[in-house]
Amino acid sequence: MQSSELAGKRIEVLREVVPGLRRLAVLANAGHAAVMLEMGEVQTASRALGLEVVAAEVRRAEDIAGAFESFKGRADALYVCTDAFTAANRVRLVILALAMRLPTIYGEQGHVESGGLMSYGANLPDLFRRSADYVDKILRGAKPADLPVEQPTKFDLAINLITAKALGLEVPPTLLARADEVIE
Repeated sequence: MQSSELAGKRIEVLREVVPGLRRLAVLANAGHAAVMLEMGEVQTASRALGLEVVAAEVRRAEDIAGAFESFKGRADALYVCTDAFTAANRVRLVILALAMRLPTIYGEQGHVESGGLMSYGANLPDLFRRSADYVDKILRGAKPADLPVEQPTKFDLAINLITAKALGLEVPPTLLARADEVIE
């Protein structure tokens, strides 16, 4: 899903909405190796942009509130490394981010539909369709080892203007024009 490769792009998009961004909080599930790789990419990209990074690793739902406490007064925005754990806890993450007035970017659109500010990531329905094509090829006799490894080709930007308004943020019209989904 190229989550780690998209870290820099997500930060750039977040900076368009939060132009004074200096301190970025990052929340990641420490129990997921790919997520920890993404967290490292977020930290590298942030530092290259001159941002201070405040990282919090969680393993259980009970760790989330403590992670947000560690962000208090130390972050201008939040980057959530998305996986099944954060997806399962998305409502809690959105509520805590809004309570702390932290503009947040996610890697999956479901967070935005639940009230999160914005997301940028692979288009999941497209990935599922392409997976079905692979299954079809295998069922028709293709050898799995002969099939090429593919990366996502379609990415979606989703923005929740209701959340932006609640946070007192102005989303640039150029960003809105690039968005695939705008919740008003």
